[in-house]
Amino acid sequence: MLRRKPAVAGYFYPSNPKELLYEMEEYMPSQAKVNARGAICPHAGYVYSGHVAGSVYSRISPRETFILLGPNHTGYGAEISLMTEGQWDIPLGSLKINEELAKKIMEKSSATEDTEAHLYEHSLEVQLPFIYKLNPQAQIVPITLKMLSLKDCLSLAQGIAKAVEELTLKDKVIVIASTDMSHYLPDDLARKVDALVIEKIKAFDPEGVYNTVLEHGISMCGVIPTTVMLQATKLLGAKEVQIIKYATSAEVSRDYDKVVGYLGAIVI
Repeated sequence: MLRRKPAVAGYFYPSNPKELLYEMEEYMPSQAKVNARGAICPHAGYVYSGHVAGSVYSRISPRETFILLGPNHTGYGAEISLMTEGQWDIPLGSLKINEELAKKIMEKSSATEDTEAHLYEHSLEVQLPFIYKLNPQAQIVPITLKMLSLKDCLSLAQGIAKAVEELTLKDKVIVIASTDMSHYLPDDLARKVDALVIEKIKAFDPEGVYNTVLEHGISMCGVIPTTVMLQATKLLGAKEVQIIKYATSAEVSRDYDKVVGYLGAIVI
């Protein structure tokens, strides 16, 4: 079995299992749960964005499978890189890939079976400890995305929705979009431009999200995963987006000159 080893343990999050579990418990307090169809979570180092990601995962009812959509920061691999078999290891344990669903998504979309894009990419890996804490038996479908046209985003979303529906997994799957918001702007400006995108996200407007980011040159690294997730969950029957939390790195670093924005949201 192909085993994808942790690439950023000890860097983005603790490599020591006890330390990591302690942090998970801190970031994921007991909350009333909702049956979410999708979510938006950040992927920075936990010291900066763990509290935002935890605020989302602590509100999600456990699901059997997490379809993970993340931006491709490394440049390796295909435009749409999907792993269809194996498992991903983290310090707490491992999560297996849902082979049946992964292969069905490939059948229904233009995704390429590819491992290279995933070897060093952090955007999906940092989600795994939260998912493992939520459901240690959860399976995943990891997909990394380069810059796609709006048409290709909507097409991939349709493929994901069709695959989920054909396998009758609608109530067993959640789609997670991994993204940070604007990068390295003064805090007040970051909040201002991020608010433009958040308005479109809250309105459940996938095309509006995509177009707003492009029109305003907003450095939201996961605009493609977010657009795809919103469209896929809409096709799967979701009705609204709830904004859970927004923060910037300045709240931890106290550096207000160059910040990164972080958003947590749930789609129900």
